Amino acid sequence: MMNIFKRLLKIGQSEIHALVDRMEDPIHMIEQGIRDLKEELAEVIEKLAQAKASKIRLENKAEQNRERAEQMEEKAKTILLKYHAGKLGTDVANRLAKEALLNKQDLVAELDTLQDQIESQGQALEKIAQQMEVLRYNISRWEKELTILKAKQKVTRASELANRHIATMDTHGTIDMLERMKLKAKDSEDLAQAYAEIAEETAFNEVNTIKNKKKSVEEELENLKQELKKQ
Repeated sequence: MMNIFKRLLKIGQSEIHALVDRMEDPIHMIEQGIRDLKEELAEVIEKLAQAKASKIRLENKAEQNRERAEQMEEKAKTILLKYHAGKLGTDVANRLAKEALLNKQDLVAELDTLQDQIESQGQALEKIAQQMEVLRYNISRWEKELTILKAKQKVTRASELANRHIATMDTHGTIDMLERMKLKAKDSEDLAQAYAEIAEETAFNEVNTIKNKKKSVEEELENLKQELKKQ
């Protein structure tokens, strides 16, 4: 799993989606990859803490050696002062002073070794800290990628569902139904127009009939008036 995920970390942004699309379950794989990275980050954080603790121990040890080396030098000086004060013989003073200075040299040599170890430990700490930052960056990056891919997957599934629905529709039957509705609507319009024309013609005929009757009555009335005048 980590080999696949490490390959993903090395590819370009434009290639990520194309490669992920070919995977069997990209969401699951990336989620697993993120979990692996977080486990690795936890291990690196633990190593960093251990390395810091080790460096602190080395620094404390170096400080102790430095103090003891100074103490050995002061001891040798004190012995020589006692010799000059006549409190110690030559042989005893020389022997004790040499022992103190030998201890000092051993402590200084050990201090040099400790300083080298502290420097190496500091360099190791820097590398571990850099590794930790890289892991944190990659975790953040892939969590964002995961959000994008989940959104992309939702859109893809919705599109597939819509396409599947369209593919299973009785397209011809639907179109035929729409054509029938169109014709029915046209027939209704034609029928309404026919009724309107019939109504208009009926009204026209009735008006003419009334006019003719009125004219006939007026003519008859005029005829009666003419007959009465003749009488």
